[in-house]
This record gives sequence, C-alpha cells and structure tokens, in this order.
Amino acid sequence: MIAASARLLRLLSLLSSRPSWTCAELAERMEVTDRTVRRDVARLRELGYTVDSEAGPWGGYRLRAGSHVPPLILDDEEALAVAVGLGEAALGGDQAALSAMLKLRQVLPRRVADRLGDLDDAFVRLPGTDAPPLRPGLLLELAAACRRGERARLSYTDGEGRSTVREIDPYRLVHTGRLWYFVARDVARDQWRTFRADRVDRLQPTGRPADLTDAPDPARLVSRNIATGPYPLTATIRLPLPLRKALRLVPATIGTHHPDGPDATTVEIGGPDPDGLARYLLGLGTPLRVLAPESVREALARRARELAEENTQAGDTASG
Repeated sequence: MIAASARLLRLLSLLSSRPSWTCAELAERMEVTDRTVRRDVARLRELGYTVDSEAGPWGGYRLRAGSHVPPLILDDEEALAVAVGLGEAALGGDQAALSAMLKLRQVLPRRVADRLGDLDDAFVRLPGTDAPPLRPGLLLELAAACRRGERARLSYTDGEGRSTVREIDPYRLVHTGRLWYFVARDVARDQWRTFRADRVDRLQPTGRPADLTDAPDPARLVSRNIATGPYPLTATIRLPLPLRKALRLVPATIGTHHPDGPDATTVEIGGPDPDGLARYLLGLGTPLRVLAPESVREALARRARELAEENTQAGDTASG
C-alpha cells in the first residue's frame, strides 16, 4: 500500500506535467514495468481521475483537458509514507518527485507535518557515495523559494570556506546526477549565478518580489559554470558530430554545447593551460577544429606533430 500510494502520486504528477506520455516513458521515469503503469492508471480511474488512452506504438496516456482533478485521499500513515518516499526520490534527482513533495507538504495536516519533520531529523545517509550531504528539508526550502517568486537573503559558504550573505532572486533547482545547484540572480552584482545546494547555510525571505527578467536556461547555465568556471582558460572547438553524439563524447559536465547545424556542434571546454587542453582534445580520438584561442590551437598542433614524429621514429627503428 505504501509503495502503491507513492507511485500513484508520482504518476499523477507526471501526467499533469505534459500533454501525453507513452506507457514505456512512464515506466522508465517511475522505474517500474509497463504492467505496473497500466495497473496504476486503472487505479487512478477508479479514484475518479479522467485518464484517456490511445492504443498502438504511438499511443499513450493523458489527463483529459479541462477535467477537474479530484483529490487523492490518503490517511495519515499513507500521507507520511508518500512524503518520505518522494523525499528519497527527490534526493536522487527526480524533479517530478520534488515538485510533488512540495505540493504535498503544503497541504499536510500539522500533525503529519510535525511527524515528517521528526523523520527528517532522523535520516542518516549511508557511506558509499561521494555526494555531499544536504541539510534536512533544504531542497524543499529552496524549491519553495523558487515557487514564491520572492527575493531572499542567502547565507552561503563557497568552496574555499568563505562565508557571504547576499540578496538573491531564486529561480530554479538543477540536479546534475550528483549535486544539486540553486540558480538565482545576485541582486547586488545583477548577475545570474549558480550555488551548490549543499553549501547553502540559510535562506531568509525578504518580503519583496523577485526580478526574474531575462532569466537564463538554468540547465545550460549550470553546465557552463561546471565546465568552465574553475578553470583559467576556455577553448571553443567544433566537432563534426550532431549534438546527441557530441554529448556522448564530451559530457555536459565537461563542456557547454551549442548545435552548429544538423551535423556539427561547438563546445566550450575549460582547462588549466593550453597544453592541458591539448592533451584532453587529443584523447577524444576524433577529428575536431579549435576555433579559439590560438594558444590551444598551437599546443594541439605541436602535440600532434610530436606524436606523429615519435611513431615515425618507432617505425624506422623497427624496420632497421
């Protein structure tokens, strides 16, 4: 019953997030079988949700447009179990689970919310992952700040241990598969910034509205800052590969990708110096062109010549 209740809430959140889902897509997102998805859809219909379906390979499930969604009725124990399950899924990077958890906590009875807070304090993450721990309830707090659209005062400790307090306009949470990043506008600097969630010490609302004018693509901003932020040098290369294949060769955590027509992609990659970037580019083992800077282009050409000369000399020695 506990697992089924959590799945029903996640399924309802997914169905509400876009017009249509195939059974296979829902099964993949929820990490269950197609049969379980069909059974859960049938259960939602029994509860009064209008879920339309179309047969065939291109068919799928959708909530009927304009329908009134009845409440999902849970008793105290079920509501508590669903909230705990969604919290675990959210820590694993499930954005739908985080959104559903935020909505659920806003309507939980006080007696259930208090018990959930006690459980948050009791959670301990087991060893075995290098992801830093998050303060209990932090993701929910940051997500709520993004939803409110209210300026906040952020207490933050950076990677060098320096503590700062700044006013920010919260925007989005982004999960990279290992870390959560909080995207917000730094009011004083008038810049869009990314903050590691595990380094957030406190977030205090100010009561003033946030200014989200010209908000960036949050995923792209995080990707670019991860790829180039820590490095003093950034190179731009062109790969003769479509975006999907370029992302497999150079992950989004290494470079920032931009399609250059249907069959090519430009990528910005950070590195410590021209020689270090040249070594990385040679290791890709694929044709590429360095668009900038000249120092990286020269370092790559020099290393390629050295490699060719070493192999030519080795071949002469072997034949002699």
